[in-house]
Amino acid sequence: MLDELNHLSISVYQQAKKGNYYCGDSYFYKETGEAFVCAVADGLGSGEMAHESSKAVMEMVEKYPDLTIESLVHKCNEALVGKRGVVLGILRIDLIAETYSYSSIGNIGVITLDNDGTRGRNIPLAGYLAGYPKKLRVTRGKVHPGMIFMMFSDGVVDRNLSAKHTRTQNVKVITEQYKELYGQARDDDTTLIAIQYK
Repeated sequence: MLDELNHLSISVYQQAKKGNYYCGDSYFYKETGEAFVCAVADGLGSGEMAHESSKAVMEMVEKYPDLTIESLVHKCNEALVGKRGVVLGILRIDLIAETYSYSSIGNIGVITLDNDGTRGRNIPLAGYLAGYPKKLRVTRGKVHPGMIFMMFSDGVVDRNLSAKHTRTQNVKVITEQYKELYGQARDDDTTLIAIQYK
């Protein structure tokens, strides 16, 4: 699926764990006049209860897309009281200042690909969100036209997102190649979102 927004191109590949009807991963993205936000959550475990938790978190992101990452994570925690926990990654691009920020708790990965071939990989905070305060580490930087962000749940093996498969500047090709090469071996719910800043 390719979605062309005003400032970004987005391609998503998502598939439930082999044998499961419900995908425990949820994602949400939105471009407003001033910013773009994208979030991926993976509910602990799998199946319907994992889906319920990750969906509750995405509903918070959808409700408050203009909040800072720190404030969004606080709201997501509120949504998890009495539910299973989630691991969570949030990317926010300030379209006015042309900056990005992202944070990841648990095993949600974020990779950046700059125009010159420079590749960045975040180191997520250990643990998960479960309704209580969590210290964050937020990575920030300048965003450039053509820059690509990849966000993915632990169903994606990041070494499979090697330079060989991400050399292209086409986000749809990235997700389609991944699906074609690795889509059959699904030991976990899988979500891969490739985002290019225009």
